[in-house]
Amino acid sequence: MRSLLFLLTALAVIGTGYWAYHENYATQAELDRVDDLRRQIGEARERLAILNAEWAYLNRPDRLRDLAELNFDRLGLLPLRPDQFGAVDQVAYPLPPEVDVTQPIDVISTGADQ
Repeated sequence: MRSLLFLLTALAVIGTGYWAYHENYATQAELDRVDDLRRQIGEARERLAILNAEWAYLNRPDRLRDLAELNFDRLGLLPLRPDQFGAVDQVAYPLPPEVDVTQPIDVISTGADQ
């Protein structure tokens, strides 16, 4: 009986060692994958920063004004003036819903007030 217990204990130790070995390699693989994802995120952020800088460069007001002047015959774009905008009182805001306050409202007591 004692030898069976020793055998089962030895098999449990071997099985646990195999499991730990397998988990170690799985963890290392996932850590490598995380490093790759972080590197890809960093590269994507660099590309995004470059694209934002290019967008800001291309949308400079003086450049857009020059492009509008060069393509005036085709586009007919004119500079914006303050009188082209409407006043605030000309904006049609939706009316708030009407609330009928002439009808009584039922209030249910919770019993804590009594």
